[in-house]
Amino acid sequence: QVQLVESGGGLVQAGGSLRLSCVVSVNIFSFTFMGWYRQAPGKQRELVAYIGSGGSTNYVDSVKGRFTISRDNGKNTVALQMNSLKPEDTAVYYCNVRTILDVSYWGQGTQVTVSS
Repeated sequence: QVQLVESGGGLVQAGGSLRLSCVVSVNIFSFTFMGWYRQAPGKQRELVAYIGSGGSTNYVDSVKGRFTISRDNGKNTVALQMNSLKPEDTAVYYCNVRTILDVSYWGQGTQVTVSS
């Protein structure tokens, strides 16, 4: 059973920073996709950033230059460093990993609230 445990959310003022962490219960080497999604109230869940097994990264336009995704295979962790946070970044953030067979696993979510 693959489990994902997220941490690092909280309340921060606009312009501040948070670092989200997602610890996976198994070796992450085989996961070809590791990403962070977010869902704000009344909105659809959106993909914020992802990183492939080779280290390639991709970001939604609204966070480019502010967020950085990284993975640590030795610690079975994927992290999202969020800088220059804006009120519109407020959402529940979810960690998601997928195998090469497209089997998907989700974390429970962590709340990020950015005050203006």
